[in-house]
Formats: sequence, structure tokens, C-alpha cells
Amino acid sequence: MTQDLDAVFSALADPTRREIMTMLLEDDMAVTDVAEPFDMSLAAISKHLTILAQAGLIAQEKRGRVKWCKLNPDAMRAASVWMQSFGQFEPVNLDAFERFLERELASDDQA
Repeated sequence: MTQDLDAVFSALADPTRREIMTMLLEDDMAVTDVAEPFDMSLAAISKHLTILAQAGLIAQEKRGRVKWCKLNPDAMRAASVWMQSFGQFEPVNLDAFERFLERELASDDQA
């Protein structure tokens, strides 16, 4: 379970991947549609999608000549349960959690 949690948190640590996850909440999307709003290459987006898929957060499938992405919300269940077990996190605010981690890591670097 620890390895799965590590993969999920690592995948969610990047703001581009979190934005992709938000986009996929609406509906399945073709890879080219996922890439459209970002100012980066299709290859870079594909790397982000691969990381999300390896963490189990999304699934990718080929439909004809087009590769589609689909959100797998069940993959976040273990992470959500783990975070809620601390009792201090009501609704999980991943952006605030990321800022907290960045501050902690920065203070460790200065020490």
C-alpha cells in the first residue's frame, strides 16, 4: 500500500498533472485535447499522462487512431483514507498541502 500511496502523491505533486486530473473530471479526453491548454509539447504532456497512468489515476486507451484518457477516481481512495485518518484534514486541499510540503522542504534545506 505504501508504494501505491507514494506513486499517487508523487503524481499529484506536479501542478500540471493536477490540472489534467481536474480536466478529466468533466469527461474522457483525447490526448491532443488534454495538451491544448498547456504551453508545452505533446511529448511533455504524454510524459505527464504516463506518470498519472502508472500511478493508476488515469487509464489510457486507443479508440481508432486516437488515444483517450479517462479518470480513475478509485485510485485516490487509499490516499484520501490515509489523509483523513489524521482527522485534521476535512476536505483535502491538495494545493495547500503542496505549499506546506514546499515550506517544510525549504526549511530542511536551510537547516
